Amino acid sequence: MNEDLHRLGLIDEEDIALDEAALSLASLDHPDTDLAAYRDLLDAIETRLDRVGRDTETPAGRANALAEVLAGEFGFTGDAETYDDPANADLLRVLDRRRGLPVSLSILWVAMARRLGWSADVLDVPGHVLVVIGAEAVPVIVDPFAGGVRVGAERLAALVEAVAAPGRAVTHVAAMPNRAVLVRLLRNQASRAEQAGRGRRALELYTRMTTMAPAYPQAWWERARLELVDHAIAAARGSLGAMLEITRDPALRRRVTETLGALPEA
Repeated sequence: MNEDLHRLGLIDEEDIALDEAALSLASLDHPDTDLAAYRDLLDAIETRLDRVGRDTETPAGRANALAEVLAGEFGFTGDAETYDDPANADLLRVLDRRRGLPVSLSILWVAMARRLGWSADVLDVPGHVLVVIGAEAVPVIVDPFAGGVRVGAERLAALVEAVAAPGRAVTHVAAMPNRAVLVRLLRNQASRAEQAGRGRRALELYTRMTTMAPAYPQAWWERARLELVDHAIAAARGSLGAMLEITRDPALRRRVTETLGALPEA
């Protein structure tokens, strides 16, 4: 497997550059593609953003500059017409098509902001992904999928309430660690692959997740599930064992232990 993937699993969280990491992940599916032109494009976006946003010091001003450059000048927006197209979660194809999912576009926005030393994070909203600009008392939240439109308190509350279970309030809205963002990107690809009946493709993607983000137990669980579908009992046993190594949640450990006990001999 690509050595960049293994490196992503070893380096510190804060050393992950989201744009370069997402390029590396996409290149696994395009091994003969030269990434130089894509890096040149990202550099051109950075240069233009530096010019437009050079004198901006507030989160609002920086959000405006990002929208002007990424959505306005370079034309990046959400693909509402073919939302489930796997290309929308592949950064190479996103850069080619200037279309993507909320998470892939958010990676681009956050990466460009961080290149200039601006504070920016991918924001995990139930059922959606947004970007928060600024770590000050009054940060600005934007929606890259909608061209960078501002998301105020009322709109944010509506997004959260839209996916809340009946009788249960959803209050968790938080900035995502870098690895969690990349896992989210790969999970989008894996779920679409499985929906299309491509189980082994989904398994390959979950294997990438566990290599890049070995501390995320859900990826190990999904990998084990698909290994069992593929009748790879020994591999599933190994994935479940890895899960036990990293999780301290009693309920989850009990579930994994019971699953291991029910496995047939390899």
